[in-house]
Amino acid sequence: MKHLIHEELLEQMKSDGRDGRLSRRDFIRFLVAAGITVSAASVLWNAEVMAASPRKGGTFRLGLHDGNTSDTHDPGTYVSFATIQLAHIHRSFLTLITPQNGLGPDMAVSWSASDDASEWTFKLDKNASFHSGRPFTADDAIASLNHHRGDKTSSAAASLLKDVKEIVKNNPHSITIKLVSGNADLPWLMTDYHLAMLPANADGTVDWQSGDGAGPYKIVNHRPGIGTKLVRHDGWHLEGAYFDKVELVVLNDPNAREIALVTGEVDAVTQVELKTLNLLRRNKNIEIDNVPSGSALTMPMFCDTAPFDDVNVRNAMKLAIDREEIIEKIAFGMAIPGNDAHVSPNMPYWADLPQRKYDPEQAKALLKKAGREKLKVNLSVADTVYSGAVDMCVLFAQQAKAAGIEINVVREPSDGYYSNVWLKKPFCVAQWGARPTPDVMFTLTYKDDAAWNESRWKNKRFNELLLLAKAELDQAKRTAMYREMQQLARDDGGTIIPMFANFVYARNKKVQHGPHLAGSWQIDGARGASRWWFAN
Repeated sequence: MKHLIHEELLEQMKSDGRDGRLSRRDFIRFLVAAGITVSAASVLWNAEVMAASPRKGGTFRLGLHDGNTSDTHDPGTYVSFATIQLAHIHRSFLTLITPQNGLGPDMAVSWSASDDASEWTFKLDKNASFHSGRPFTADDAIASLNHHRGDKTSSAAASLLKDVKEIVKNNPHSITIKLVSGNADLPWLMTDYHLAMLPANADGTVDWQSGDGAGPYKIVNHRPGIGTKLVRHDGWHLEGAYFDKVELVVLNDPNAREIALVTGEVDAVTQVELKTLNLLRRNKNIEIDNVPSGSALTMPMFCDTAPFDDVNVRNAMKLAIDREEIIEKIAFGMAIPGNDAHVSPNMPYWADLPQRKYDPEQAKALLKKAGREKLKVNLSVADTVYSGAVDMCVLFAQQAKAAGIEINVVREPSDGYYSNVWLKKPFCVAQWGARPTPDVMFTLTYKDDAAWNESRWKNKRFNELLLLAKAELDQAKRTAMYREMQQLARDDGGTIIPMFANFVYARNKKVQHGPHLAGSWQIDGARGASRWWFAN
């Protein structure tokens, strides 16, 4: 018999079933009326409705890369992937990135701006509470943001809040952030993983030491660089938190992570080893998530240190790398070429500048101009930076030989890499998670006085445009400013960006998630623990 049900109607029925708006009996009855057998309709219900319906229960075990014994609960020091993942599990923020990569509410339920975007008022969730039982109030929000402000702060996020003039308490559940000048992106900025909401102390500081938070799960046991055990926070103010418990297991070695997934020791892993991805795909119990993102691989060169203090040398290095070959052989096609400006094609205000190509002859000419022929440099890297990061650097070294450049690849220890190598050695590799807007990315790591200015690049025009663009509400003018900034970073900056890498992670098929995955961080914007669930 010909089926009479339309595909769009069937999808709507599945959605209604998952959300509880359609019973199993009615679902099957409608499909039978459309010519589908009872047994087939029953299988469809079990496989595509019930299996994809969030349900509570179980312990979710996640194998993580980039965990360090030096990691702390101070959000101002967050830098490793393990701390970023944990931050989104046991703490909350004013706003969040949705699975659709939009902006959504977290501890703030709404926000509004003055006409010039110099004042932003956030209304706070009256139902939100900390794991200790304390209700979340305006005092906590103000203290949490002030933790990253002032001359005495050591927070890496200080540059993000540098333009904040004052934070005012309107009532117990409302604050107004007053800026020196307008910032149209401020609500997006509040998603930054450093800006976690913490309980305030009586003196206006925050209690970060205890690990108290207001996220979906509260910490039971935490051992930096080893793992963390958590249980559901019954006072969680948002939807989700379907698992009863969450266990994070630090597995810096990529082979150890994949073995743990295959043997069932963990339910999901971050950062799959791409060269063994096809072997993993053959396992019928494993699902691969391949998510395009704005996550950049960067190779910062200290612009205040020879030989990189010469722009000709910096541009020679940028011309000596074959991005297409790196994407083909290292990323296995799961990336898009970088163009030495830290804005990916899936970010707003991306400028379609001429793509820089591999040109060793031009690189030679620039080195000759700089008086740096037969250049020799060290390039530091560690396995934990990216799946295949060391191989990428070895391939780069081979490519650069044609330009007369000798690159000595220095394999650094994974533990403590971002504490001991990044920002300290003049030429290294880093991986950045996606940021929602160019302003957030530029302010965090390209502004001249940013704590994370990884290339120590200082460009007067770039910094002038950064201030102008964030306050500009005319989209055409703002777009033109961001284009010029990307051109400056490409042609004068100290950062090589080989590619924007897809997030590729894996899970057991019993772990389910919705139709969309956030591209801000791995594991659904680092929120898989609260958004995912076990199938029936």
